[in-house]
Amino acid sequence: MTEANNSGVKGVNITKTIKTAFLDYAMSVIVSRALPDVRDGLKPVQRRILYGMQELGSTSDKPYKKSARIVGDVMGKYHPHGDSSIYEAMVRMAQDFSYRYMLVDGHGNFGSVDGDGAAAMRYTESRMSKIAMEMLRDINKNTIDYKDNYDGNEKEPAVLPARYPNLLVNGASGIAVGMATNIPPHQLGEIINGVLALSENPAITTEELMEIIPGPDFPTGGIILGRSGIRQAYETGRGSIMIRAKVEIEEKASGKEVIVIHELPYQVNKAKLIEKIAELVRDKKIDGITSLRDESDRTGMRVTIDVRKDSNANVVLNNLYKQTAMQSSFGINTLALVNGQPKTLSLKECLYHYLEHQKEVIRRRTEFELKKAEDRAHILEGLRIALDHIDAIIALIRGSQTSDVAKRGLIEEFKLSERQAQAILDMRLQRLTGLERDKIEAEYNELQALIHRLRDILANEEKIIEIIHTELNEIREKFNDARRTEIIAGGAGMIEDEDLIPRENSVLTLTHNGYIKRLPANTYRSQRRGGRGVQGMNTHEDDFVEHLLYTSTHDTILFFTSKGKVFKAKGYEIPEYGRTAKGLPIVNLLNVDKGEHVTAMIRVPSYEEDAYFIFTTRTGVTKRTSLSQFANIRTNGLIAISLREDDELISVRLTDGTKEIVIGTHNGMLVRFKEEDIRPMGRTAGGVRGVRLKNDDFVVGMEILEPGQEVLVVTANGYGKRTSEDEYRLQTRGGVGIKTIQVTDKNGPMAAVKTVTGEEDIMLITDNGMLIRMDVEDISVIGRSTQGVRLIRLSDGEHVATVAKVEKEVPEDDIDGDEASESEE
Repeated sequence: MTEANNSGVKGVNITKTIKTAFLDYAMSVIVSRALPDVRDGLKPVQRRILYGMQELGSTSDKPYKKSARIVGDVMGKYHPHGDSSIYEAMVRMAQDFSYRYMLVDGHGNFGSVDGDGAAAMRYTESRMSKIAMEMLRDINKNTIDYKDNYDGNEKEPAVLPARYPNLLVNGASGIAVGMATNIPPHQLGEIINGVLALSENPAITTEELMEIIPGPDFPTGGIILGRSGIRQAYETGRGSIMIRAKVEIEEKASGKEVIVIHELPYQVNKAKLIEKIAELVRDKKIDGITSLRDESDRTGMRVTIDVRKDSNANVVLNNLYKQTAMQSSFGINTLALVNGQPKTLSLKECLYHYLEHQKEVIRRRTEFELKKAEDRAHILEGLRIALDHIDAIIALIRGSQTSDVAKRGLIEEFKLSERQAQAILDMRLQRLTGLERDKIEAEYNELQALIHRLRDILANEEKIIEIIHTELNEIREKFNDARRTEIIAGGAGMIEDEDLIPRENSVLTLTHNGYIKRLPANTYRSQRRGGRGVQGMNTHEDDFVEHLLYTSTHDTILFFTSKGKVFKAKGYEIPEYGRTAKGLPIVNLLNVDKGEHVTAMIRVPSYEEDAYFIFTTRTGVTKRTSLSQFANIRTNGLIAISLREDDELISVRLTDGTKEIVIGTHNGMLVRFKEEDIRPMGRTAGGVRGVRLKNDDFVVGMEILEPGQEVLVVTANGYGKRTSEDEYRLQTRGGVGIKTIQVTDKNGPMAAVKTVTGEEDIMLITDNGMLIRMDVEDISVIGRSTQGVRLIRLSDGEHVATVAKVEKEVPEDDIDGDEASESEE
């Protein structure tokens, strides 16, 4: 448009005007409403509420005041955006499920995790919490800048001193124009330790900071799956983490299982979650749930889900994680105001800006205290002069017509400043006593020492850092509590950053009923043969440890199932449990079908072209397939070998293509042949005959036989022996084999066959869950046709279920965590 007529109406460009107006509005929302300041972690409304409460005297050591009174005071003086926005912000600051460390101490109904709203402000009462007092401590010592309020009649703080890193401790969320922030809360002690570490080492890396601050800590607890999202957020300011509800499975006396929810992901509405679960059950999208109850009370959360007796509680739980908010993602976006400008910040940058703010606060407070001390010392210097010349001063004052004449006389006669002269005129006669004079001298000397110390602080930044350390340590000791949110490695299929996973030697165990767990490698100590063993885990009467693998947290583990499928997982994806814990159902880790179970766990260091898998089935079928064909395994697995309906996969071994194979059977037979006798086949091929079985015999194990190794056999009744390889002639595949042990009622049928060098340990696991670890050298070397010697004492009806070969145990100090462990099933 162009300028109009002489009526005074001015034409403007509508496009330019709208653009300018919208930008002004956007910046107003960004700076004045939606985003927190990096220094105190508060949005303007939150800062005004805390400042208003202090000005009103509603501190933690005073009685509660009506919330309506506080809201009205804040709205009238500082925040003219309506009472509802102020009260809603204050309510959130008083909710223990919203704030990790509440800034408002609320009295009355302030809402619930079920989404219930707070009572009206006329019914509730509030005051500052104790930790909120630390946000404003020393605010009256010129530690921060003030600015005009909305009408210029009041002053409000531009930022609070914030004696702890509130931005990260309590987090923040807000939607501005074209941008949003979503910062998770953290544990106070960890964040303070992070600030201290940065002050000591400005070049500290994100990895080093994550050793101190492992991740967010939500007020509602829960479990964070994986560390890669945390690391990405800490490095770039943006990332996504997966949070899972904390549950346990209880078993009733009737045998029914109950899923009990104790903690939910952050900001999940419990009532809506229960409603969603009920809807899924009603629509038959989740099967196996018979009832659902909310048994939460003032002592804590408890939501119980009854599982039908013929259903697996862990399968039901897995479906709940997939289809409800019991597992939800939290998008981290660390956006805050830095010098009035929005900026996406890394973890280190957040800590740096807070540390710089504290340096400024300490510096300004020290300057304030120094000026105050110098002013007082200046007055005391005048009083000391007056006491030294008291008679002359009294005479001068008595001879003066007015106080102004007396003041000028004091200034001219004794070279005093105006303030000193006024202080002398204001001095009471009691100050002339000897005791009062001593007090003035003592106070003056103390002030001189204080002035010297304060000037030393201002001249030396290391002194400022020391003060920050001292004060942060005081706050940590006063307010620190235990971490609520657990952080575990992500499950199978989740992308995880291996650099964040410590490299540790581990033992993986898998039970007959499909419970898997990971334990530290030194959990079991070697014993002499014939010992009773230690309890390896608590199992049900019908369960026992069936597979054991000595590995590392960074190894790739391939799981081969009875139906000939293969699945993949990293060592760290297997959850770690205590020695006697049951473990995690394998169905929660791998997508195995009903009736399918894992028959072999193999550690794969790398997918080399010249490596092969040797497969052997229960009916004696054998196959050789290149390892490279298993490099890309989908989440739902791959076919590893095609099986007949009456067959199942028994053993899988990794070879280099030049080995010799031994296959042992239940009735004590063993066949030895060259691996080359089996031509390489495709991944889905069925295989060829490896051993010819007689009558009701079946394969119990297949091993690789290296030159100089011995054949170790163990029977069901706990007997075993080593036999030299020389006693087993080389045959062609498909033969009946030769006898490797004399099977009798005393020692029982053959339970396992292993090939050993004498430099290993073996672990024997019984069907009652008893485990013993022994040195192979303690087992006698005797002929093929003998019965063997007792290896483990068994109770009546107890039998050896599994035999595993592991590295010989070495002192813990000698274990190299970076060295991959050689092990087999």
